[in-house]
Amino acid sequence: MFFTIQNLSAQQTDERIYEIIEDVSAEHIESDIKTLANFGTRNTFSDTISDTRGIGAARRWIKSEFEDISAECNNCLEVFYQKDFVTTEDSDRVPHDAWVVNVVAIQKGTKYPDRYVIMSGDIDSRNSNGSDFEGDAPGANDNASGMAGAIEAARVLSNYDFESSIVYVGLSGEEQGLFGGQGLARYAKDNDWEIIGVLNNDMIGNIEGVDGVIDNRSFRIFSEPVPPTETDRERNMRRFYGGEVDGISRQLARYVHKTTQTYMPEMNPMMIYRLDRFGRGGHHRPFNDLGFPGIRIMEAHENYNRQHQDIRTEDGIDYGDVVEGVNFDYAKKLTAVNAINMASLAWAPPAPKNVEIGGIVEPSAKLRWEKVEGDIAGYKIYWRDTTAPQWQHSRFVGDVNEFTLDGIVIDNFFFGVAAVGKDGHESVVVFPSGIFR
Repeated sequence: MFFTIQNLSAQQTDERIYEIIEDVSAEHIESDIKTLANFGTRNTFSDTISDTRGIGAARRWIKSEFEDISAECNNCLEVFYQKDFVTTEDSDRVPHDAWVVNVVAIQKGTKYPDRYVIMSGDIDSRNSNGSDFEGDAPGANDNASGMAGAIEAARVLSNYDFESSIVYVGLSGEEQGLFGGQGLARYAKDNDWEIIGVLNNDMIGNIEGVDGVIDNRSFRIFSEPVPPTETDRERNMRRFYGGEVDGISRQLARYVHKTTQTYMPEMNPMMIYRLDRFGRGGHHRPFNDLGFPGIRIMEAHENYNRQHQDIRTEDGIDYGDVVEGVNFDYAKKLTAVNAINMASLAWAPPAPKNVEIGGIVEPSAKLRWEKVEGDIAGYKIYWRDTTAPQWQHSRFVGDVNEFTLDGIVIDNFFFGVAAVGKDGHESVVVFPSGIFR
């Protein structure tokens, strides 16, 4: 079976992706971070009435920014608040009953409007005491940087049309228990969203680590190995067929790693095989908890003197999450990482479903899958050594629903299948979920 280069798409990279990278503005990000920091505190339980201080003023400003962006693209964004009520009974970190309010902006897809890729940043901030809703907590890096990145991504990507929908969101209540993420994840479930992936951005602006390392190119991609919603049958199958590091979130992380290395080779994406930092969690976790793929993107070297700290100087050391600790060019780079991956995912066809594998005690591996509806270029089979972190080999096999890899023994590799659009953009790789003989 033979395929011409046209079948695969003569375009191996998409010029629009380079345009997106170029269009991300460090100046916009700097301005937005300063605006957010200047609200004094954005603690989830801070003032909601003032126009100049507190989380109420911050979320109204974020909503107005999304609305202004929408006005520039002929109302291409649906902007709204999504909220849930929390009480002191929900957590000992809730000082008083309050609404946890998220700001959501949806750019609807032209072909698959019910498929969503989400970029989130956190609206809220905190100082040394997470329940202190009156003291200053500028939260310049944690997490005005991620919030500014989501706003800037909306500015840039709203100039394009995508087949799938993109969601830009500011989540609240992160510091007290991931309340905002829980609320939006439930909202997505209740509204039957098919989520391609959640890119949670939490601290994307610091390059000077407390360990003394200065690094403006490396960043971490946290992902859990398999979904917490897997069944006992799926868990038992892994004993015999593998897949301990091939869950949907891990495949999303590999996608981000590959896309970044393709289009931004100066960057150093670091795959971290863990849900989040040691023993901790971020706003992608509530989506993972409901079975959605989600990862965390963040700086590689943290400065703990600037996280969750009252602004002060002790023993010659400056503490506090202030604007001076943010590198805006670095935040631009990580915003671009998000933007190009969302664009690639939203331009790509849906991933194949019901991928199965065969070839037990045979000289060749066989794969079959359910074809994607619509006009696509075809499918690509990936495989790698069982100890390799990334997909090493691939073969475009055309617009078929099964293929045999002659001479590739099933026992020696892991396999997956991705759908390929006519513009060359690929879906996330799908690991087999069944076998056949």
